[in-house]
Amino acid sequence: MSVVRAERRHEKKRDGEAAVSRTHLRRGLLRAGRWSVRYDPRAVLVCAVLAALAALAMVLAIGTGTYALSPAEVVRTLFGDGPPGAEFVVLDLRLPRALVAALVGFAMGMAGAVFQSLTRNPLGSPDVIGFGNGASAGALVAIIILDAGTAQTAVGAVCGGLATAAAVYLLAWKRGVHGYRLVLVGIGASAVLGAVTSFLYLRADIGKAAQAASWTIGSLNARDWSDVWIAALGVVALGPLVLVYARRLTMLEMGDDTAAALGVPPERSRLVLLSAGTGLTALAVAAAGPIPFVAMAAPQLARRVTRAAGPNVLPAAWMGALLLTAADLTTQRATGSALLPVGVLTGVAGGAYLAWLLRGERRGARL
Repeated sequence: MSVVRAERRHEKKRDGEAAVSRTHLRRGLLRAGRWSVRYDPRAVLVCAVLAALAALAMVLAIGTGTYALSPAEVVRTLFGDGPPGAEFVVLDLRLPRALVAALVGFAMGMAGAVFQSLTRNPLGSPDVIGFGNGASAGALVAIIILDAGTAQTAVGAVCGGLATAAAVYLLAWKRGVHGYRLVLVGIGASAVLGAVTSFLYLRADIGKAAQAASWTIGSLNARDWSDVWIAALGVVALGPLVLVYARRLTMLEMGDDTAAALGVPPERSRLVLLSAGTGLTALAVAAAGPIPFVAMAAPQLARRVTRAAGPNVLPAAWMGALLLTAADLTTQRATGSALLPVGVLTGVAGGAYLAWLLRGERRGARL
């Protein structure tokens, strides 16, 4: 009898643990020993859907062109069983472009979420507050003055972005760095960097100026595997750091005093996040040029889809990947070629989105 009672107690305990696990899954809590991770089930679903849509847009973009391929043929070619002649077109010509679009969009969306959360302002994206312009200026110095290659251009973009971030951070410092000061100083830095860029064009010869001008529009044309590795470096090296600090972003949105009371050092956390966001932006700019408005639009759209407060770092990243891959597909389908820079489309769409965003801010009596 004692053995039977022990077995029944064991079964009840196991059923109770299973019920607790199901409850935790519904509430978004995973436990592994003494470690636990909270997540938003809706945000996880949104990320999965956005990733699937981005992958679909990539497959359709790879199949678009003079040598057209169906989605099934593209997938078969990626697995080594495509039609004759398709392997070179897909793997060497089109796949690098599609991967750069996804990785750059992912990095820009994540960086935009970081900056908008730190500044507590929907306009606080790296291309508005000057960090993207700093990366562009550094890359242009490498292209025009140093006649640099792809790797050196990436180094120049990172150095320009970090130098701009350091200058903006120091100029915005006054017993700490607050969001509105960061935005205002960043806009001023963006204007200065625009003048520097114009000066670099004047100093360049015709060939280098034309090369730099086509790059500064923001383009995915002629991307190769070296550009893929540059974009992937930012996502792989800095993406996990941003995700680890995402919880601190949520606390920083409550104010520095509240974050400090909860055990989060505000300035140290802000400095790490600014550095990581700047690095993501700089490497994205080095891989594809300064593609406008993706970093600004992706976090706002992700927040509306997830219906969740906070920075929504991962949904914003996947939204950025979807936006840029969809923009690349649209430019190729609309023009019948891959010659139109994707920055033209994102600039037009982003301008319309900015007007709509400002209209919403005005209606909400925030402007």
